[in-house]
This record gives sequence, structure tokens and C-alpha cells, in this order.
Amino acid sequence: MTETPYDELKTVPLTREVYDYLLGQAEPPTPVQRRLAAQTHALGPLASMRVPHEQATLLTLLARLVNARRIVEVGTFTGYSTLALATGLAPGGTVLTCDTSEEWTSIARAAWREADVEDRIDLRLGPALETVTALPTRSDIDLVFLDADKPHYRHYWDLLVPRLRPGGLLIADNVLWKGQVHLPDATGNALAVREFNAHVRADPRVESVMLPVADGLTIARKRSDT
Repeated sequence: MTETPYDELKTVPLTREVYDYLLGQAEPPTPVQRRLAAQTHALGPLASMRVPHEQATLLTLLARLVNARRIVEVGTFTGYSTLALATGLAPGGTVLTCDTSEEWTSIARAAWREADVEDRIDLRLGPALETVTALPTRSDIDLVFLDADKPHYRHYWDLLVPRLRPGGLLIADNVLWKGQVHLPDATGNALAVREFNAHVRADPRVESVMLPVADGLTIARKRSDT
């Protein structure tokens, strides 16, 4: 592979001004999204677990592009990403989302109700590994969004890729983990994410791309011949 010198890469430093411009070109948040973002912000440092609005908009678009009727989300938090996915559903579709926190998901439920999408969302409370393991084994999931405990990312992948339909998408968040995944002495979540990234890259069942969106986003498409 021919490497492009770093100073020739077509990258743009994401300054505050550039980021504000980027947001200004996106679909603006709805009143419900604004209120949910404010409620999440009030949680303090935990608020960083919410996906940013441009990423939520991308999730809605991807759901629409694959005409998603069955979506699985691993990691709900306060439901901002769930709301985005439900917005992109095809008629009659559902989002199954799982989390362990009644406190956080109570905020989510209120927002979903206000946005009139609660009937499209199936919230499962409990350990995500148990929820995912119990899913039917047929390959009919259109889209997966993975945004939960990083040490289990690889386990979720191994459980969910077989359940994806050919052409279905698996989207994994935080794949750059605060810009630490490349460090030789990476530990904890950074190391877990790096090992997950290597696992994805080596999986012949999918074609994938890693994007520098927010904290890093991998979009993998299940090949039609698997």
C-alpha cells in the first residue's frame, strides 16, 4: 500500500468555528431533541455518552438508506440515538434497544413519547449480552448500532453479525476511543477497542470503513455472499 504523506492528507482541523459551520449545514435538532440534549447535559460528565447531533442525523440517514425495519441498538443511555434510529425506520419497523439503567432510560422514554415514536421502540432492561444472546438466530436485522461497554464489543459483534441480513449494516461507535487506540501502551477501553477494530478488519463477512466522526465510527456492511 502506498502511504500518503501526512501533510498531503485532505484533513481539516475541526475548530469550534468549523464545527459550528458543519452543524449549521445539517438538519437542525427538533424541539424534542433540543430538550433531550439539555436534560442529558444536566447529568454532568456522563453527558459525553450522548451521540452528537451530526452523528444522530447520520444514523437516521443510514436507517433510511437500508429501508430498515428491524434495528438493534446496544446501549440506550438517554435515548438520543434511539430517537434518531426510530425516526429513520421504514413504516411498521421497530428499534430494539437495551440498557441496564432505569434512571437514564426514563429520560429516554419521556422523549420518545413526546416525539410520538415510543410505539416503534422496544426497550429491554438488563445486561446487554443476555439480551443479544436471546435474540432469534435468523438473519433478518437490517441495522445494528453498537454503543455500549467496550470490553464486550467483540462479543456483541460475534453475536450480531450472523443475525444481520445480507446488505445489513453494523455501526460501532467510539472506535477511536479519545484518540488513544493507536498508543502502544493503551489499556482498558482503548485496548479493548483496538482489539475490536482488528477483529472487524479481519472479518471476511463484512466490508467496512472507519470514519473520524465524533469519537470514531465504523460502518460495516454484511456481504451478500455470506
